[in-house]
Amino acid sequence: MPDAARLLVASTNRGKVTEISLLLAGLPVEVVGLAAYPGFPVSEEPHPSFRENAEHKAREAARFADCLALADDSGLEVVALGGRPGVQSARYGRDDAERISKLLGELRGVTEEDRRARFVCVAALASPAGVVGAWEGIVAGRIAEAARGTNGFGFDPVFLYQGRTFAEMSAEEKNAVSHRGEALRAFVADLPGILHGYP
Repeated sequence: MPDAARLLVASTNRGKVTEISLLLAGLPVEVVGLAAYPGFPVSEEPHPSFRENAEHKAREAARFADCLALADDSGLEVVALGGRPGVQSARYGRDDAERISKLLGELRGVTEEDRRARFVCVAALASPAGVVGAWEGIVAGRIAEAARGTNGFGFDPVFLYQGRTFAEMSAEEKNAVSHRGEALRAFVADLPGILHGYP
């Protein structure tokens, strides 16, 4: 194995790349984001499950960059909406404000018990030869009646967890309990063994 295996995080989100870099501190891996590969084509998410989409993106990135690649797919599933928006979460509206407004509109008049929801994240790792593994994180909560807080992104201002929305938490507090944090911690725990067998 080379001194440090390169790991491409298949995301243009600098915050996500930094978060993963911090989680992997101390391991023999060099973490880079898609900014290091300006020619990478925008990856579609054509599949009906988070896992399939994450694996699809990881495979594409690993083949393009000829190195290990990590990709994730995540979304919000609301009980009263039959699991929607689910894998369509990012396409539920044109921006975060529109997505939140649409969600609250669909849940107008819905009781607290029926506002149960969960965030799901699947992180997948691939080498140029194919998918190496996938890790899932889930956090259960409820949808608030109105947006609260200014941190985070996406549906964070309306996702209630133990009395606070994700947008009312610091990044550290959210990462400690979030779906993405859970999936990434499981990935990090398995990565040393994976690197040991990686050429």
